[in-house]
Amino acid sequence: MEKILIIIPAFNEEKSILNTTREIDKYNKTNKQKYDYIVINDGSTDKTEKILKENNINHITLPRNLGIGGAVQTGYQYAFYKQYDVAIQYDGDGQHDIEYVKNIIRPIKNKKADFVVGSRFIENISKFQTTKSRRIGIHIISFFIKLVTKKKLYDVTSGFRAANKKIIKIFAEDYPQEYPEPITNARLIKSGYKVEEVAVNMRERTGGKSSIHTWKNIYYMINVCLMILIGTRRYK
Repeated sequence: MEKILIIIPAFNEEKSILNTTREIDKYNKTNKQKYDYIVINDGSTDKTEKILKENNINHITLPRNLGIGGAVQTGYQYAFYKQYDVAIQYDGDGQHDIEYVKNIIRPIKNKKADFVVGSRFIENISKFQTTKSRRIGIHIISFFIKLVTKKKLYDVTSGFRAANKKIIKIFAEDYPQEYPEPITNARLIKSGYKVEEVAVNMRERTGGKSSIHTWKNIYYMINVCLMILIGTRRYK
């Protein structure tokens, strides 16, 4: 049976991190496939570290806040050195649903994909689809990714994603610190890896703040689209 790791980046998630990990523990008690998990405490200034220690939750605490890119890469480095077969990115804010992890990893287990993106915007499974302004931003980024790669992805900023062993190694060595989800999606496709999108349910966050602070920020949109358009290099 494959070794599977859930990577949970967490920055000031005192309100939700315990429920998030307990949900995984509960799933593991009733299912044949067990998921290991590691919380990457990204320099939290609230009680996140205290909660992790008091409940003996497997975690790595970064000495300072590195942002979502640095936290997730730390998780991939852990997955690489511990020789996991599959790694799943999973938010610590209660937004992701553990029942859909099996859907995300299925194309990898069946050798039909190297990397899988969990999507709110296909098959109408997810009741929560974020704000209208953010959806507009996602559609724009999706357009630019298709323009550059010829492949359509709908939920291009989704943080609910799964990687096989090849991608774990790549991300452990090279993972963008800014705009990591859309940039890595585009880079993997351009590099010839099989990237698929599957429908998942997502919930409204129960704590913390999004790493994308506002979709009204034109600076963010210009930078993401420019990086995809002219700065998306290939992975080796």
